Amino acid sequence: MSVATGSRLVFVAGQVAHGADDDFAAQVEQCYLNIGIALAEVGGSFENVVKLTVYVADWTPDKMSLFVEGFARASAKLGVTPVPPLTGIGVVALADPAIVVEVEATAVID
Repeated sequence: MSVATGSRLVFVAGQVAHGADDDFAAQVEQCYLNIGIALAEVGGSFENVVKLTVYVADWTPDKMSLFVEGFARASAKLGVTPVPPLTGIGVVALADPAIVVEVEATAVID
């Protein structure tokens, strides 16, 4: 559970990584970086994220280490260490066959 305080709710729609080919870790990293960029545009940062939803095409448990690798690289670049609550959902496919992961974020900003 996450309890947030602030006056503005920010919903970042599904972020994907075009151009990362089928490199799952690279796509995860870029999705998280995209969220950081979007939040910066409205005066926030990844630290304001209170909930993530991650959609992964053809999810299998062996992808977990690659997911963690991509998230760790993005976290290092964004300078964040806490992991907000996350819901992971395996799906058959996403809108573009080249995209294997999509991430949505909800943030609360003062």
